[in-house]
Amino acid sequence: MLRYHSRAVARGITLAASLALATATVTAPVRAQSIIFDDEIEGVLTDYARPILKAAGLERGNVAMRIINDRTFNAFVLDGRNVFMNTGLIMQAETPNQVIGVIAHEVGHIDGAHLAALRAEIERVQTGMMLTRLIGIAAAILSRNGAALVAGDEPWLRTFLARRRQQESAADIAGLKYLTATGQSGRGMLETFERLGVENRAYGVNPYLLSHPTERTRIAQLKEQVVASPHYNAKDSPELQMRHDLIRAKLRGFTIPAQDVLRMYPPENKTLPARYARAIAANCSGNCTKAIGEIDALIKEKPNSPYFWELKGHVYAKDGKPKEAVAPLRQALKLMGNRSHLLRMELAKVIVDSNDVAQYDEAIRILEVSMDTRPDDIGGHRTLARAYAAKGRVAEADVSMAQAHLVGGDRKQAVIFAQRAQRALPNGSRAWLKADDIIKTTPKDSY
Repeated sequence: MLRYHSRAVARGITLAASLALATATVTAPVRAQSIIFDDEIEGVLTDYARPILKAAGLERGNVAMRIINDRTFNAFVLDGRNVFMNTGLIMQAETPNQVIGVIAHEVGHIDGAHLAALRAEIERVQTGMMLTRLIGIAAAILSRNGAALVAGDEPWLRTFLARRRQQESAADIAGLKYLTATGQSGRGMLETFERLGVENRAYGVNPYLLSHPTERTRIAQLKEQVVASPHYNAKDSPELQMRHDLIRAKLRGFTIPAQDVLRMYPPENKTLPARYARAIAANCSGNCTKAIGEIDALIKEKPNSPYFWELKGHVYAKDGKPKEAVAPLRQALKLMGNRSHLLRMELAKVIVDSNDVAQYDEAIRILEVSMDTRPDDIGGHRTLARAYAAKGRVAEADVSMAQAHLVGGDRKQAVIFAQRAQRALPNGSRAWLKADDIIKTTPKDSY
């Protein structure tokens, strides 16, 4: 299920004003954004991106698709390793090709090293009062209020944005090249830019203050090439369209009010995505019988979908029935080939929440392996501490709590727990060494 992790991520702004993104990335304080982790959605986006990355020669670059919990229609890159996509873009894009077109454009930025060039340009000008002006310009563009710019800044700004528009056009051309190389249509990219053009006109954006080419220029540049492509009429496969519709339904079910979900997916809509959205949005508490019945119907239709089994386990856990959640989560993990860290964590947690100490050894085995691969999972450390404590392994529980405090930023408590654990552990044991690392790598003035 969707897991939210709040972390500092520079807010990506609309594709029509990405100077502010570049400025925020380098000079301005970033805003905490909620990143969503979900195997199903990440899997679909990764499948969308894989052929594009291969065409760009970046298949070995470990470029990841990241999901930002933001309902605006947007995507952006901040470095060469991540493409950030807002939930709004995924939910509003009607076809996989529209999302793939955006990914192709963003990969064009990565392949062209555009962010590095922008940072270099910003570093060149951010001295003295120019830094203050630069931040002010970013704020003005973010607010879509070109009038807020001082007249004296406009000549420099126009030069800067002209270069940025060149980068955007280069990313468009590169993205279309990747789409053509992979036998996909550029129609989705074109449709996206047409939509952004309508939004820009609605906001009355000054075309000279855009970091992206105006919609008319952009569409004129692209349309001829897109239509000339031998793959212009290529369609997404029905299977891919279904996966796309399912992740849109999932995001809507989890992120928008239940009454809105029911308006979008009324009971008479019997499609798989509609039923998926309604089952998620049921928001049951204390009596999930109806939701479980709906999920069982989904499972009956697609018994090999790990995500329907996962949803069943999630609903049982939410309903305060962790014992009932264990079996469906085990099945979900089995169907995923035991590869999902998120599912392993969820399974271990419901085992511990079930208070069946006889099963805690399984939870401990799961958690010990997973926490070595994902040491930043604070919830995993806390669950492991609970399992250790219940089994009488108090010193190891203290080490896990020390790691949880360290991840949470409380270095003082991390050292207190690590020192207490170390006194009770065999010198040189694995747990003792973990505690020792925490103590030795924590600055003295932080505790």
